[in-house]
Amino acid sequence: MRTKIQRWGHSLAIRIPKPFAIEVKLGEETEVDLTVTNGSLVVAPAAKPAPSLQDLLSRITKRNLHGEVDMGGPVGREAW
Repeated sequence: MRTKIQRWGHSLAIRIPKPFAIEVKLGEETEVDLTVTNGSLVVAPAAKPAPSLQDLLSRITKRNLHGEVDMGGPVGREAW
């Protein structure tokens, strides 16, 4: 599919056709990475950073906190 680059303020802009946006899961305000690979401009959704331990722990609530899980007795040479 061909499209044209247009001016947007002091920058250049390109419109992404809806079928392409849907296919790569791009929406309004989606962060993207721009790179140049072998002379081609590549636009890809930005990788989400891995959540921190603090972020994961902050999601624990009384509702989703479970008790101890019995894994059975010792197996082999395990000492309990």
